[in-house]
Amino acid sequence: MEARAELKYARISSRKVKIVIDLIKGKPVKEASAILKYTNKAAAPIIGKLLKSAIANATNNHQMDETKLYVAEAYANQGPTLKRIMPRAQGRAYQIRKRTSHITIVLKEAN
Repeated sequence: MEARAELKYARISSRKVKIVIDLIKGKPVKEASAILKYTNKAAAPIIGKLLKSAIANATNNHQMDETKLYVAEAYANQGPTLKRIMPRAQGRAYQIRKRTSHITIVLKEAN
């Protein structure tokens, strides 16, 4: 039995998210939330909210025990890139890429 939570089109690069996700993979839920609380990265609060959502899904939808949950899988895939233009000198224009990501967290019960 597994419970999952997905966040699509998060306005942060998947590369930045993967750094924080690697910290919580395989950890118990309580420890993972503590790690996210004290991690000084932009992706940490986003992943923290997603982890809380996954815990709520596990307890309410699948009747899983919250004390036995651990982060079985966590991954971030690249979403669509928003392309913007930045005016530069002498009439030129540079392209700005605002990257998005799709983040998924899967929780399972430890035996």
